[in-house]
Amino acid sequence: MNGNAELLNFIYQNSQMGVSTLNQLIEIVEDDKFKNHLKSQYKEYQEIHKAAKDMLNENGFDEKGISTLEKIRTYLMIGFETLTDKSPSHIAEMLIVGSNMGIINAVKNIKKYQDAEPNILNLMERLLRFEENNVQELKAFL
Repeated sequence: MNGNAELLNFIYQNSQMGVSTLNQLIEIVEDDKFKNHLKSQYKEYQEIHKAAKDMLNENGFDEKGISTLEKIRTYLMIGFETLTDKSPSHIAEMLIVGSNMGIINAVKNIKKYQDAEPNILNLMERLLRFEENNVQELKAFL
């Protein structure tokens, strides 16, 4: 697989994880202000996910989404982590950890694929800025 496809698939999987996770958490969260914040994040993840899918298809690449096993593991982990604590503070902390992992992987991938097409790198940088912004905004809910 070439670097453009690998980078786009990273963006596709990362945003897919964001969409899936937030979709599940929006159903769990009871605080309206926090729920609205999560819906806003969800919308941006959806936009990035669609952009990555469109770019993959335009370039003749197949999307390689998150495996079923990873989806189930994440779903169960979220269920377990929120079983006894559904507070905005606890969920914000979980999301900050996830976004920090996304930031680290995004920076690594930008360095690894610096020769990727500019529009693909721009989408990766958009995702990176979004993840960094998420961390800052979620701190208000801790």
